[in-house]
Amino acid sequence: MKRNHLSLAVGLVLGLAAAVPPAAAQTAEPAAPAQDGEIERLDGITVTARRREESIQKVPVAVSAFGEQDLQQMQAQNIDSLQGSVPNMNIVQGRGSSSSVNVFIRGIGQPDALQTFDPGVGIYVDDVYYSRIQGALFGLYDVDHIEVLRGPQGTLYGKNSTGGAIKIVTREPGETTEGNVELTVGDHGLFEAKAYAAMPLTEHWGLSAALMSTGNDGFVKDPDTGKRYNQNDTEAVRIKLVGRPTDTFKAAFTLDYTHQDNPLTLGNPQAPLIQTDLALGPRVLREPVGGEYDFRTRTSFGPDQGQKLNHKGLAANLGWDLSDSWSLKSITAYRQLVSKSYIDIDASEFSLGDVYVGIDQNQFSQELQAQFDNGGPVQATYGVYFLREHVPSTQYAWADDLYSVATAPVTFLRTIGDDLTTKSYAAYGQVNWEFAPSWTLGAGLRYTRERKEYDRTTSTFWGPLLASLDGTVAFDASKSWDAWTPSLSLTKAFSDRLMGYVSANRGFKSGGFNGRANAAAEAARPEFDPEFVWTYELGLKSSSADGRLIGNVSVFHSEYKNFQARVSGEEVGSFPVLNAAKLKMDGVEFEGIALIGEGTRLSAQIGWMDARYASFDDPRVASAPIYANLHDHVPFSPEWTGRIAASHTFNLATAGSLTVGGDYAYRSKTWLSVDNRDVLAQNGFGLAGLYGIWDSPSLKWQVRGGVRNLTDKVYKTDAQEFSSVGNIQTAYYGVPRNYYLTARYSF
Repeated sequence: MKRNHLSLAVGLVLGLAAAVPPAAAQTAEPAAPAQDGEIERLDGITVTARRREESIQKVPVAVSAFGEQDLQQMQAQNIDSLQGSVPNMNIVQGRGSSSSVNVFIRGIGQPDALQTFDPGVGIYVDDVYYSRIQGALFGLYDVDHIEVLRGPQGTLYGKNSTGGAIKIVTREPGETTEGNVELTVGDHGLFEAKAYAAMPLTEHWGLSAALMSTGNDGFVKDPDTGKRYNQNDTEAVRIKLVGRPTDTFKAAFTLDYTHQDNPLTLGNPQAPLIQTDLALGPRVLREPVGGEYDFRTRTSFGPDQGQKLNHKGLAANLGWDLSDSWSLKSITAYRQLVSKSYIDIDASEFSLGDVYVGIDQNQFSQELQAQFDNGGPVQATYGVYFLREHVPSTQYAWADDLYSVATAPVTFLRTIGDDLTTKSYAAYGQVNWEFAPSWTLGAGLRYTRERKEYDRTTSTFWGPLLASLDGTVAFDASKSWDAWTPSLSLTKAFSDRLMGYVSANRGFKSGGFNGRANAAAEAARPEFDPEFVWTYELGLKSSSADGRLIGNVSVFHSEYKNFQARVSGEEVGSFPVLNAAKLKMDGVEFEGIALIGEGTRLSAQIGWMDARYASFDDPRVASAPIYANLHDHVPFSPEWTGRIAASHTFNLATAGSLTVGGDYAYRSKTWLSVDNRDVLAQNGFGLAGLYGIWDSPSLKWQVRGGVRNLTDKVYKTDAQEFSSVGNIQTAYYGVPRNYYLTARYSF
């Protein structure tokens, strides 16, 4: 952990707090504590799932929402802390990366982390789409709330998403001065500092700043060197300027910056690592260690070969009230992501899958959106969207232990330079019509056209014994894809507290080019086709008259075709992308919350899903029948996901309040690779957590502490399947039991 970074962060925290004018701070009224007998309500949650503010209980979409208090009670640190809290969602840290996130919703996601593949689940921060899963493992340091939409978002959202969308909404400055400073310590060397301050600058403009610095010593150790890995050293800042200079115009300008400088993120080999001796035949370099993983892994990389990231962006969100019926919104954003990462794919002291991936991505997006609502039976949303993304990349792959000749080692280096440009254009419209009392028909349509231009050059450099095999494979290609994605919903309000809906939505993810095409045959036809999904859904949303009970149920069926499956080829270093599969998914989801008595809160989220291949046409089977048995299970799609949580708040009168709680999350067996390798599956398991939160009577002070993974469960979260290179099958593991203590001061 870099203590100098943390020292700098502490200084920034204190400086930010000191920057608040004392007189202004004194005028800010602290939030009033709950009074005896006061009834809390649950049905006031507002979301923007359909790009307008609506009650979560009235929108005909399967959506989960989490505010700041929810995230505290989930003991959430990063966006992957949502794991278990959303039915039929799998969200974990991406394989081998300290900054990536791997997300699947209802069986749909991005099965290969390479930047030439698009996410299946869209991630948005303040309505700005993030194109890459790299840099998307967000720390939750100034979040107002998070929304998770399940099912294809093919009409209203900036970029079509086949699986769903995650929307992060950050805090905005208000009319009063407010802020907080927070310090956290814990085991594995955890030390974290967060601060937030917001203040009015003038009568019409306000400014806020949020920052975070977090670091730890890592939980994976090299048994030979003692060096620790799988750390998280991150500094991040977000500044917002928000104003309403007139009654009809609002502007929000945002600047954010994130910096990471981490050592490697290491997994653990699950299968024998094999060297091919061209004279003597294959030999095993390393057998997998038996028994439960002890978080001790070796690497062939040096101590200075880690993972660095700089991620920054500018955004302008402008809104005009054109009349009593019409409003216009403009969302303009520019982002840049620079990532320099070494990844030890084989996770061993041998050089089989040692890679460096450097990308310098930038994206510009512009969305214009008009909304109509005159208080009558018809509301409408219309918009146009443009995105340009440029992703140049430099990669190196070392495999000095992959081949030998009569035990004499043969060095190997592959160099890769590629460049991808994507342009996406879209126009969309959505109309909701209350055609009869309590009945509403919703219809939407979107047209999307995407064009990708890609060039790639890869060269191989062998040691002297095999230098004659040196060669270069290069290609450039361009192609466009387009699609119409309609949506239709029918909603019935049975009462003020019960509504039901049926819906049909189509999702589209454009095609692309194989960024792992290493052979001439693969380079001759590198493109793969778009994915499409139709999802049909039936939902019921209900709440009690006093707002203390909420229960929502959804049932869905999805037809998913042209699944973009990256697999391992028959030849060494071959990784074809197949539009091989048609899938069907059936599922049931339940979310419920209950407030009992004066201070008890119970919640449950349960998902059941049957995700299966209707067909998987794998050309490898013709020459190698063994591949026929590798696609019995859809990856990252457990049959059961569920979580139960309980908390109780004790009123301590003049001593404030104390909330204690805990949760238990379960997921059934999960396959972690497209080619189903038994060693890359995680059997069903559960995780438990406990926490306590003390609030002072004025709510100025808060102390909270807890333990995650209470039973110290050892479990896999993700995997690398590169079996065509030395039989690499590497699993990544969740964090072992860990505890923390946080002190927070609000002003």
